[in-house]
Amino acid sequence: MTRWLRRTGALFAATLTAFGLTAGGPAHAAAPAHYTGQLPDGASWVADVPPDWNGTVILYSHGFGPLEARDAPDEPTAQALLAAGYALVGSSYSGPSLWAVATAPHDQFASLDALVRQIGEPRRTIAWGTSMGGLVSALEAESGARRLDGALTTCGLVAGALNLNDYQLDGEYALSRLLAPAQPVKLVRYASADEATAAGASLTKIVADAQGTAAGRARTALGAALMNTPTWLTGATPPGPADYSGQEQQQQLALTQFVLGFVVSGRYQVELAAGGNSAANAGTDYRALLAGSPLARQVRALYRAAGLDLDADLAELTRHADITADPGAVGTLARTSTTTGRLRVPELAIHTTADHLVPVEQENWYAHRVRAAGREPLLRQAYVDAAGHCAFQPPETIAALHALESRIETGHWPDLRPERLNAAAAALGSPGRYLRYHPAPLTGAHR
Repeated sequence: MTRWLRRTGALFAATLTAFGLTAGGPAHAAAPAHYTGQLPDGASWVADVPPDWNGTVILYSHGFGPLEARDAPDEPTAQALLAAGYALVGSSYSGPSLWAVATAPHDQFASLDALVRQIGEPRRTIAWGTSMGGLVSALEAESGARRLDGALTTCGLVAGALNLNDYQLDGEYALSRLLAPAQPVKLVRYASADEATAAGASLTKIVADAQGTAAGRARTALGAALMNTPTWLTGATPPGPADYSGQEQQQQLALTQFVLGFVVSGRYQVELAAGGNSAANAGTDYRALLAGSPLARQVRALYRAAGLDLDADLAELTRHADITADPGAVGTLARTSTTTGRLRVPELAIHTTADHLVPVEQENWYAHRVRAAGREPLLRQAYVDAAGHCAFQPPETIAALHALESRIETGHWPDLRPERLNAAAAALGSPGRYLRYHPAPLTGAHR
């Protein structure tokens, strides 16, 4: 039994204590100390420190959404970490929009400084981020070598804002152009949040209405493929590898229930932060783009079943693609919201295999980025067999945290095979769902 697995057993006992349970009955532990404050730029911060602090601080970066200070991804995880002795701290970020990546690393480190003034220097500090916050923690891992010992990115948007905007635009454009050419939907350069929300609602209705015909379903699958949309949303297991109709139904549900409304309205927030539109499709060869997609076989099969000419649709998309980017916006997001891969501390990234808001294929792009920067020994990636954005169970993420701590302590990565991670999660109270997996290339990635 390794030190890493022994630690998971200790944290399992601490987790029971966190929920008032022990082998002998109720526990009565002292409450953590709670701290809040405001930073000079207007961001707020929050921290919780247990009475038996173990000397480690988790610097938590929250995802895209309200600019409210948070110091953990969810309450069960927070309680388990506090019971095991970890101190937690995180900030709201200061904006200028909900896409706050430009200010987030500074605000996070300022929050850490504020906590240190209250409790003293930690023995170890680990960045932990989810979703957009995973991009923040990856950026912190490139810049915070004197402040951080390691980083845990969970469901991280590690391919950055430029790639995100480009492949989302490709899919949205295909859905709009092919499903409702007489009802063009505005896809970029929104004048207001309301305009972006209305565009998302219009596109959602177009996709929902298209589900009634074979042609509509085939074209929905094409748009979904260009957006890297997984083929699994509901149910204990995904549709079979040749169940193309079932796969499209799952994609359509995701697109219409939450994806399109979220990402189209979210683009307005990115444009606010960037000072313009960074996404472009002018000059894109959509036939080549689909050819590189792992979902190309599904799309071709559904087009054949519908009696449609796929080459004609791809040529139509290529011929009318005319959206250009604002150079200033591209420069801003390249500078503030794109990783370089030049890691300075160990980083462990975990991702669900069917993430509809931050596709797992982003990890493929990121691994190549880190490798090109010559920092591959500092990065490891692991995958959880689940559908949903950040759909981890707390024992799975805490098992990953312990694996990262082992790397920090020993200078060597521990055994990260799925069975070892699953055993570590099971020792924390819930069987893990890690599996052997290698994500496909990110369709539509350019930079």
